[in-house]
Amino acid sequence: QSSDYQAVFLTNGQVYFGKVYTAESQYVTLKDVYYLQITQAPQPLKAGEQPPTNINIVKLGGELHGPTDEMRINRDHIIFIEDMKSDSRVLQAIQAFKQANQ
Repeated sequence: QSSDYQAVFLTNGQVYFGKVYTAESQYVTLKDVYYLQITQAPQPLKAGEQPPTNINIVKLGGELHGPTDEMRINRDHIIFIEDMKSDSRVLQAIQAFKQANQ
């Protein structure tokens, strides 16, 4: 069963998650936007040791330049758009984020 969220894969390698609107025009509108942020702990490592990696879901809007929670993406830079299943781990993380920030 699919949800009302889509994953939008861009030519620069970035993936955004949200609700797609006006997909028929040159610019696809994406609302309720999230993306994954991968961070590595800055601690010193021993030889051959892999740095620990944390993957967090981030809601668009808290960045330094203060964007609104909507993106208009030039369709020339979209590789493809996928519907997300309702049991997607990313969607579960989005729902947990929303509950924690009500």
